[in-house]
Amino acid sequence: MPEPSAPPTPPVPLAALLADATLGLRLIAGLPDARGEGAEGVAVHWVHTSEMADPYPYLLGGELLLTAGVQLTDAHADTYVRRVVEAGATALGFGVAPVYDTVPAGLVEACDRHGLPLLEIPPRTPFTTVARGVWRLMAEARHRELRRVTEAQQGLAAAAARPDPVPAVLRQLAVRLGGRAVLYAPDGAELHATGSDPAPGSRTALARLSRLVNPPHGTAADTVGGARLAAYALGGGQGLVLGVAAGRREAGNHTVTGVAVVLLSLLTAPHQGAAEAARSAALVRLLLGAAPTEAAPLLGPGPWSVVHGHGGDTPFAASALAAALGSALAETDGTTVRVLTDRPVTAQPGWALGVSAPAAPAALPEADAQAARALRRAEATRADLVHHHEPGPDALTALVSPGEAAAHARSRLAPLAGSPALTETLRTWLSLHGSWDRTAVALAVHRNTVRQRVARCATLLDADLDEADVRMELWFALRWL
Repeated sequence: MPEPSAPPTPPVPLAALLADATLGLRLIAGLPDARGEGAEGVAVHWVHTSEMADPYPYLLGGELLLTAGVQLTDAHADTYVRRVVEAGATALGFGVAPVYDTVPAGLVEACDRHGLPLLEIPPRTPFTTVARGVWRLMAEARHRELRRVTEAQQGLAAAAARPDPVPAVLRQLAVRLGGRAVLYAPDGAELHATGSDPAPGSRTALARLSRLVNPPHGTAADTVGGARLAAYALGGGQGLVLGVAAGRREAGNHTVTGVAVVLLSLLTAPHQGAAEAARSAALVRLLLGAAPTEAAPLLGPGPWSVVHGHGGDTPFAASALAAALGSALAETDGTTVRVLTDRPVTAQPGWALGVSAPAAPAALPEADAQAARALRRAEATRADLVHHHEPGPDALTALVSPGEAAAHARSRLAPLAGSPALTETLRTWLSLHGSWDRTAVALAVHRNTVRQRVARCATLLDADLDEADVRMELWFALRWL
């Protein structure tokens, strides 16, 4: 049976399920020993429960099949296991009770004979608990993989902005894949190579594989000694090929390598890259400066965000930042890079970024101004990323970094530091718009006590509390104290 297509979430090693003490699963057949030797290499892609005498038609492959053996007999066990294996199931989980008190001996023998891992599920563990355990482990694996891919993309983008971008990108790629990355010339010679060979013979096999690729669009893949090999033609018209040998087979490797292919295609094709960059820059300038009726037809409905960035100091900085943000629309005046993207924007190492609010194409000129203001705030507050905020109750607060606001609050309210009662009275009085009676009720004190405390605050702070500006400043400080 053909290998099942990969699901959108990483599979769970059978060993991880066996290690979960809350499930209480026990491996009793189908692997070299009951301690789970070899279970790390058995991958569970999903869970399915069936009491059918022949579940073959209902299996997709890669399942942990759960059953209580309602229709199972010793005479039928071998046929049952053979059909489960033919369907591509990864393992069989047998629930002890209520049908059987123990796992049938015939089933154990059949699983050993056909090499199907057999798990004993104790009575205290419902099948739904096993399923939830698998989904939880999958979610954790998916989160780890997304974080790994995101970090790899950021690392590659930062490498592309360095003075030696091609070797830097290759080094990053080799590290992220746990193997070797090579840039081959059209004649097969190694122009740049970095990393270590993940398996004996992988270097020779990778060079041979690269010669099978037909630039500018070809790809090829192979496996040698457990190492995953791949070769990609770079789309710069130079006939170059990227070869990678990965020591680990992980779901996000293809995505990470794809980012490297895009970056290397830009970095190794200066003439075509410059022309493409010029066209992209012209389009960005048009979109950001055009009248609404002119800009709208040039893009999809969006919404689109404008990003302004400072940080890259190479000729390819605009392209590298755009690639990291998942866009091909970028331009630079030599100092500020401007990017149009319809994807979420994340911080990029080495960059200060300002991001506009999402906007329709007709509103891009205003979004451009928002991004410029956001970038100024990012640099003033030493932040990696600042998003534009529409006017609202917290808009002014957002203009000041939390650290600076807290430092100002401590300094401005220092004279009240030794008296929590005075601080709380001032906070309550300001929040109630200076009402003596409402403040007295809120604090459960006499109104004359409120007057005395507020007067004492005014003296200690050397402040005229009748001034609206003074009240606003103190309220801001109290919010950050």
